[in-house]
Amino acid sequence: MFLQATLAQALGDTVAQSQVAVQLAEDTADKMNLLEMAMKGGWIMVVLLLLSLVCFYIFFNRIAAYRKAAIKDPNFMARITDYMKSGENKSAIIFCQATNSPLSRIVEKGIGLADHDSKDIQMGMENAANIEIAKLEKGLSGMSTIASAAPMIGFLGTVTGMVRAFWEMANAGNNIDVSLLSGGIYEAMITTVGGLIVGIIALFAYNYLVSRVDDLTNQMESFIQDFTVNVGK
Repeated sequence: MFLQATLAQALGDTVAQSQVAVQLAEDTADKMNLLEMAMKGGWIMVVLLLLSLVCFYIFFNRIAAYRKAAIKDPNFMARITDYMKSGENKSAIIFCQATNSPLSRIVEKGIGLADHDSKDIQMGMENAANIEIAKLEKGLSGMSTIASAAPMIGFLGTVTGMVRAFWEMANAGNNIDVSLLSGGIYEAMITTVGGLIVGIIALFAYNYLVSRVDDLTNQMESFIQDFTVNVGK
C-alpha cells in the first residue's frame, strides 16, 4: 500500500510538472511573435528589410509598367494596315500616339520609314524595339542582385552570430550559461532564415518579370513582322 501511494504521488507530481511545462511553453509561444524573433537577428535584419522593400517596389512598379505596355486592342495592327493601305499615314501616326505604348511607338517608327524598303523598315523598328526593351528591363538587374545577395547577407549574419556566441562563451570562463549563447545563436539562425526568405521571394519575382518582358518582346517581334510584310515594299 505504501509503495502504491508513493507511485501515485510521484505520478501526480510528474503530471503536474508536465502541465506546468506545457503552460510555460504556451505562454512563451504567445509572447514570442515574428517581430520579436526578427529583432533577435540584429542589424542584419534591418538590411534584409530594406532589400525586401526595394524588391517589392521594383516588382509592383514593373507590373504597372507592363500592364500599360500591352496592346489591349486586338485589331490594332489591322487598323494600322488599313490606314497605311489607304495612304493615311498621318492618321496611323495619330492612332499610335493615342495608344501610347512601347508597341505602338515601335509601329510609329515603322510608319515614319514607310517610304523605305522592307529591310530598312525592319532595321529601324528593331532598333526602336531594343530601346523599348531596355526601358522595360529597368530595375530587373537590381532585383536579380537582391535575389543573389540576400542569402549571402543572411549567411553573414550567421557567421557574426556564431562569432558573438563563441566570444561570449570564451569570456564567461567556467560560468558558461545557455542564456549567454542564446543571443548569438538567435542572430545566426534568424538571419539565415530571413536571407533565404528574401532571396527566394526576389528570385520568383524576378523570373516572373523576365517572363513578362519575354512575352512583350515576342509581341514586338510579331508586330515588326506583320508591319514589314503588310506595309513594306
